[in-house]
Order: sequence, then C-alpha cells, then structure tokens
Amino acid sequence: MYLTLYILALLALLVNAPAGVWDPAAREFVVIIGVVGLWRYGWGFVHLLRSLVYRRLVFPRWRRAAELLAASDAADVGEAAGSADRVFLIITSFRIRAETTAAVYRAAIEEAIRYGGPVTIVASIVELADQRLIKAIFAKLRPPEDVRLVFVRLAPSGKRDALAAALRAVARRRPRPDDAVVVMDGDSLLAPGALARCLPFLRLMPDLAGLTTDEDAITDGGLLIRHWHRLRFAQRHMLMSSLGLSRRLLVMTGRMSIYRAEVATHPDFIEIVRNDSLEHWRLGRISFLTGEDKSTWFWLLERGLPMLYVPDVKIWTIEEPPARSFFRASTQLMLRWFGNMLRGSGRAIELGPRRIGLFTWWCLIDQRLSMWTPLIGPTAAIFFALAVSPTFLYTYLLWVALTRLVLTLGLLTVRERISGLYPLLLYYTQVYGALVKTYALFRLDRQRWTRQNIARGSARGDGRWHEIGSTFVHTLALATLVVVIAFLTGALELPPGLSGLPLS
Repeated sequence: MYLTLYILALLALLVNAPAGVWDPAAREFVVIIGVVGLWRYGWGFVHLLRSLVYRRLVFPRWRRAAELLAASDAADVGEAAGSADRVFLIITSFRIRAETTAAVYRAAIEEAIRYGGPVTIVASIVELADQRLIKAIFAKLRPPEDVRLVFVRLAPSGKRDALAAALRAVARRRPRPDDAVVVMDGDSLLAPGALARCLPFLRLMPDLAGLTTDEDAITDGGLLIRHWHRLRFAQRHMLMSSLGLSRRLLVMTGRMSIYRAEVATHPDFIEIVRNDSLEHWRLGRISFLTGEDKSTWFWLLERGLPMLYVPDVKIWTIEEPPARSFFRASTQLMLRWFGNMLRGSGRAIELGPRRIGLFTWWCLIDQRLSMWTPLIGPTAAIFFALAVSPTFLYTYLLWVALTRLVLTLGLLTVRERISGLYPLLLYYTQVYGALVKTYALFRLDRQRWTRQNIARGSARGDGRWHEIGSTFVHTLALATLVVVIAFLTGALELPPGLSGLPLS
C-alpha cells in the first residue's frame, strides 16, 4: 500500500511540475547533481551486481559442496551431520528483558538439541535472575547429555569483559583447533538448522577463520522504526553478499558469528576483545567501549584470514529501540554504529590494498567519502534556489523521489517485500545519517551503549578541551564543504579584483 501511494505521489509531482523544471538551467542543475549521483549510484550498482553473482552463482556451488561434505560426515560416523566437531555457543546478556532472554535461550537450546552433536552453551551474564531463568528453560527442554550449560557471571563492566570471560572459559575446556565457537548477542534468535547449515563450511574451507550470516529484525516499536530496521538489514544483506566475493567482510557482526576455535581462543584475540584502543592525533588514546565485533574483524583482517558470508541462513534480532521517538532512537543507534565503524575503519585502511584486497580497501575508503557526498545535493539545491529560482527545490525533490525509488526497487533482489516508506527512510538515513557520521568522526572518544546506558568520553581533565576542539574542526569541515559548493554553483564568486590575479 505504501509503495503504491509513493508511486502515485511521484507521478503527481511529475504531472504538476512547473514549467521552469524543464528549462535548460534546470537541466544544468540536474547534471551537476547527477555527477555525484552517477558516482554514488554507479558504486551501488557494482555492489548490486556482485551481490547477485555471489548469491546466485558462487555461493550455491559452495553450498552444494558443504552439503555433500556434511552428508559424507554423517554417513561415516552414523550420526547427524556436523557432529564430529564440538560447538561452543557463547551468549552475552545484560539488561535485556526477561521475555527476550527466555526466547533467545529457548531457541539456542532447541537448536543445540536439533544439531545432534556435542554443544556447550556458555551463558555470560550479570544478574542472578537471568541465571535462574536460563536454568529453568534448560531443565524444561531436557536436552541430551552432550548439550551442556555453563555460566560465566561477572560484574556489569560491559560486553567486552563479558565476552572475553566467556572466551577464556571456552579456552579452559581445551577445544580442538577446528571446533566451532559461536558468539551471539543476548537478543539474537537462532533459526532452526542454522548450526547444521553453517558449520560444514569450517571443514569445507580449511583456511576459513570465521563466518557470519544474514539478519532481519523483530522490532518492538512504532511503524517508522520497524521499517527503518528492516531497510538497514536489507541493505546490509546486499553489501555483505557483494563483499562475500572477496572473502573479506566489513564486520564480523556480534549478533551472530562463528569462529574456528583456534582463532577464538587465541590469547591475542581474547585480549583485543577485552581491551582494544587506538591512538588519535588530537584525542590521544581512545579505549573502545563498544564495537567488539569491529575488533574481532580487524584481528582477522590484519592477519589476512579469510571470512565467509552465508546468505541463505538468517538470524533474527529482537530490537528494542532506546527511545520512544523515532528521531531520538535512530540518532542514538546511528551514533553508536557509525562511531564503531569509524573507529575501526581508519586503522584498517592503513593496512593497505595489497594486504586486505583492493575492493575491500576501497569499500573502507568509500565509507569515509559517503559521509560527505549526501550533503552535496541538498546544499547545492538551496544555493541554486537562492541564486536563481526556488524552482530548483522542486527539481531536487523530483530527483530525490525518483532515485530513492530506484534504490528501493533494487532491494527486491535481496528481499521478497519492500515498503513505500523505504525511499523516505533511505533519504533520511543518507542525509541525516551523513550529519551524524561527521559528528561521530570528530568525536571518536564519545561512546555509549544504548541499552545498558554506559557511556565513555575523554579523560576528565581533557574532556572540555577535546569537545571544544571537536566542535571547531567539525564546524570548519562543514563550512569548507558549504563554501566549495557555493563557488561551484555560482552562489559565491571571487571579487573582480581577485578573480583576475595570476596563480603564480
């Protein structure tokens, strides 16, 4: 329904467009906007093509080979496929609703039973109430003896400490190098058959360090936040499928990733989970509060270890918006996500294209560029409207409405259904999200867990000066962008006496 209404609204805009929209000056404006658009949408088209090649040509061959290997293993041992290797299933939970915790552990225990091999569930928790609830669910489901439940309880010092403690608990059980360690958030639901469909790839690809899967959201919130999450996961599916061709990803998502045991129990791997940081030229040493999935990803990337995206297995995440208002909730979430992205991508870029692959390296560069390009269109439209005619705002509106519809239709290659709200949410995420990214870029020391309400900033003595410095360089960067666009659009011109000066 929403898509039909959107298309009808777009047609109405086209039919009722003022005559000035089609004059030569307006076409020139479209060309100026289109230069950036061709670059951005051309790059998006590359991801679309790579995604299709991966999901329809490359990965199906890997899937068939994995199924043959799993069937062979099952015939050899006379048991369920995949039971030759032990699985350690780590779930970290803190300040999550009891209903969500119950659903997550019930799905995990049922999947462990369904898997048919030895599975140790490691529950990394804080509160005694969670331990009692999980024990009750485990007892009620009556799993076989080879499905075990282990608790790791510690003070509420953050997810990094909780995950590192759980990984050390796994290491103490001396897993075999090729055993699997599944790392999950306490709000993620394992789909039936997820383990059996993912784990054979660790044996099929002996060099594979870890893998992650598709995701979708079960959102407890209003209409906009529900569609916004579904849109972001659809975009993620396309991007991750594109990157899957290179066997390098941009994140080993904490919602659910699987690592080879020799990787997950490596002392350096555990240490970077527990205590990761970077040195910033202006802000000094920044200790990471959030983004442990970016830390594990960087550890693999730095060592040139292959990663795999499994597009035909989906994990469901139970999203609890951090605020009732869509604007506040989306802002808080984007600040956390983009902060993690920017803190992790800078040092990955420094590894260079030879080390991590040209395509992956350029994707990281593009993440930095894409925080500025969405701001060019609306800024240029405003300058043209002020300098020439307000009609240019109408022209820009048509451009936005049409291009975001095309981008939305492209998501039909990764999802069966799309919404007419997607074009509007796309534009919101691109433009407002770009402002949030630039804010986060100059404040990498500002970190917050949205659910746990844990925050971290600069050291107390330097915090005020760091914020002043961050505001100054952020404002300077935005002002530079605006001035450059003003000159390009003709809204600003050099004084006659300066324009004729020689350059040397």
